[in-house]
Amino acid sequence: MMEPGGKSVLIVTGMSGAGKTVAVNALEDLGFFCVDNLPPPVVEATISALHQAGETRIAFGIDVRVRDYLELASPMIDALSAREDFRLFVLYLDASDELLSRRFSATRRPHPLTARGARGARALFDGIRKERELMAPLRGRATAIVDTTNLTVHELRREVMELFRGAETGNLIVRIVSFGFKYGAPRDADIVLDVRFLPNPHFDDRLRPLSGLDADVRDFVLGQTDAAQFLRLARALVEFCIPRFLQEGKSYATIALGCTGGRHRSVALAQELAENLLSSGSVSHGIELEASHRDLHRPEHFSDPPGRAAK
Repeated sequence: MMEPGGKSVLIVTGMSGAGKTVAVNALEDLGFFCVDNLPPPVVEATISALHQAGETRIAFGIDVRVRDYLELASPMIDALSAREDFRLFVLYLDASDELLSRRFSATRRPHPLTARGARGARALFDGIRKERELMAPLRGRATAIVDTTNLTVHELRREVMELFRGAETGNLIVRIVSFGFKYGAPRDADIVLDVRFLPNPHFDDRLRPLSGLDADVRDFVLGQTDAAQFLRLARALVEFCIPRFLQEGKSYATIALGCTGGRHRSVALAQELAENLLSSGSVSHGIELEASHRDLHRPEHFSDPPGRAAK
């Protein structure tokens, strides 16, 4: 984590089209001096020059459009990590192949790794898949990963600001997130827990229109013997991981709980897990914990007739 008041350097990278420009703009609004698409060989010299000019918070937005980035990114991170005059933070932005394809199609811009002269959806998907494969080692070195698949521009800005609020204060932000597997698991999750083994309130006509935040659904879900044992084990897992996340230097950790549609079971359990952690004293000074429900308000939840796709 970044030390409060100390010098910090951020590398914003990830999949092309995943929102790097939005993230860099958000950091600029937070007071970071931002440089976009700078070649890796001159990053260290630029940092030194900016430090001499009095800048203490610097962010670089770099992706595969920069020449030789894929070959030079890891050595650059090694060199920056070894520096003792600032703390390094690597933010990796990701999104689903389908969403990235739609974004490139909408802008009519070719993917940077699409073969020269190749056109069409197949060529675009090939470029995205190639980039994902080549970026995998860098993704594994990220301090934080943000999945932008289901985020609007405003939500991504808010996510980045929340993330670096924790980083700048030296706190660890732990997010307990519910989601629906039918919409895909969060790509930025550190831990994913599947709660579809529990009875589904969707098949109860009285509970179907409600959510896991409603008392009747919570009572139904939490009243299951397996739910009580799951919560004990999940809490023990999170309590085990938190000090190790801190030791690793994380500023941001996401624990994701998923059911089929992200409306009933996962919502009730994520909310209860967060409340249990807060009340147990597991969340000590320097740790912030929040619960959120990614798929709770999807319009599909309100349009399916009885008996159709399980939620």
